[in-house]
Formats: sequence, C-alpha cells, structure tokens
Amino acid sequence: MKNFISNTVLFLLFLSIFYSTFLIIWVHYAPSRFKPNIIYNMGSYGFMYSRLSEIKNYENTNILFLGSSHAYRGFDTRIFLDKGLKSFNLGSSSQTPLQTKVLLKRYLERLNPKLVIYEVYPETFTIDGVESSLDIIANDKNDLHSIEMALKINNIKIYNTLIYCFTRDLLGLDNSFSVPKIIGNEKYISGGYVEKELSFYKASEFEKKEISLRDYQLVSFLEIVKMIKNKNIELIFVYAPIPKVNYQRYSNNHYFDSVMSTYSKFYNFNEIIDLNDSLHFFDSHHLNQNGVKIFNNKLIELLDINKSRTNNK
Repeated sequence: MKNFISNTVLFLLFLSIFYSTFLIIWVHYAPSRFKPNIIYNMGSYGFMYSRLSEIKNYENTNILFLGSSHAYRGFDTRIFLDKGLKSFNLGSSSQTPLQTKVLLKRYLERLNPKLVIYEVYPETFTIDGVESSLDIIANDKNDLHSIEMALKINNIKIYNTLIYCFTRDLLGLDNSFSVPKIIGNEKYISGGYVEKELSFYKASEFEKKEISLRDYQLVSFLEIVKMIKNKNIELIFVYAPIPKVNYQRYSNNHYFDSVMSTYSKFYNFNEIIDLNDSLHFFDSHHLNQNGVKIFNNKLIELLDINKSRTNNK
C-alpha cells in the first residue's frame, strides 16, 4: 500500500512537471489555431498589468473603485484628486463579482479605503467570468485565491492558463516585463484610470433583453458586501451611464435597481443624468472623456454630504 501511494505521488509530480513544461513550449511555438484552450494576454487591453503593478505604491486611499471596464474607463482618478480625494481604480475588463472578491482579498487591506464605490453593471452578474479571470491570472501574481476562482468557474482555458502562469512565476520569466503608458489611442493614468482619445459613438438598435442574475455571482456579490461592511468601510453601488439605446433594451431595470438597493446605497446614473448617446460615449458601453467629466462631477456632488468622511483618514 505504501509503495502504491509513493508511486502515485511520484507519478503525479512527474505529470505536473511534464504538463507545465509542455504548456511553456506549446504556447511559445505552436500556431494560434492549435491552442484555443490557453489564453495568455499579459499586458494586453485594459492596462491591468500596469494597474496591479502600481498598486504597491498606494495605501490608505479615500476611495476604492471596483467593477468592470465601465469602472476603469469611467472613474477618472485625476478628477477626484482635484477635489482632494486620493483614489485607486481596481476595475478590470468584464469583471464579475467572483473576480472582484479575489481582488478585494488581495488588496483591500493595503488600500485601506474609507469608501468603496462598486460599479455594478447587470451583465457582469449574468456571465461566467472566464474573460475577467484570464485577464487577472495573466497580469497578477497567482495564489490560492486564483485556484479557488478557477475551480468555481471550472473552465479548461482557465486551468491551462493558470498552470502556465504559475510556471512562468516560478521560473521568473516576467521579472523584467513592463508596459508603456500609451498604447494606440489609450493612455494609462496613475491610479488605475484609462483615458481614450476623444471619439464619438454612432448609436444602433439593440435586441430586447431581460436581466437574470447567476446564482454563484450573486453569492460572491453578497460575500463582497459582507467583507466590506465587516471592516466598517462605507459602500456605495453605482450603475455607470451607458448609451440610452443600450440601457433601454433591458426590460427589467427596476428589478436590478431593487436588488442593488437592498444591500447598500445605490445610484443609477442612467436615471440621474441625461447624457447624449452620440456626444458623451465612444462606443455602446463606455463614456468618452466629455461624458466622464459630467458623470464624475455629478457623483462628487452626490458624495459631498460624506466629504468629511472620505477626505480624512
């Protein structure tokens, strides 16, 4: 029996080393069409690598922003700093509650915010979280939280990419990696914001849709609420503005609003400010810089009653 156990352990160890080595070679030399089940995009869209590399320089922030690309393209840290509010934007592309929870477990203690503003977009509660998980796995140091996230989603792309990234971390292959501040028409702004060159959206029609929340995303969301409130940190949910043609396609917006309002203060800016689809957005989801200024200034105006709490530690 002892020999069986010993041989099994040795076999599993050999198998893990072989598979990790195989993945390193395969990713580097195989044509893209032959590796659909591993996606490694370190330093890619959204500047996630830059954001997570910079976070070590931040602590004791006034405001922590969480959420999807609506967050990192919607909350301009410079505008808040002009009002005396030190903030950090921990948004990421297609970030679902499952990934938000992982990022909070890693960085909430360090950032130690007085206020958390969590951008909640209905779609992020309805998707599986694969895209966002791959983004975080490729651009952050991985740990047990990464494994827990992978097991929860249970997707072969995530397993392969996680093993590959663990191997790269172990071999120190990315120790000298860096990302420029400007890529194409996008610029990384200190504190996690991404500014896009001013452009405008040409509106188009959307198919009607009903918001239906995934159970495991809602469970992660409730864990986030509990985690933040247990630390006596103020929590505000924000539904960032999207073009009217996109917002109005949802048949049950009031349902989503009621769910969010149950757990903390909630601002739906699609109902608070009146923006123009063509003038204030650059695509069907994201504000351009003109829209960001209007949105952020209105948010700061609404936060004014809490300014004494968010402005001092």
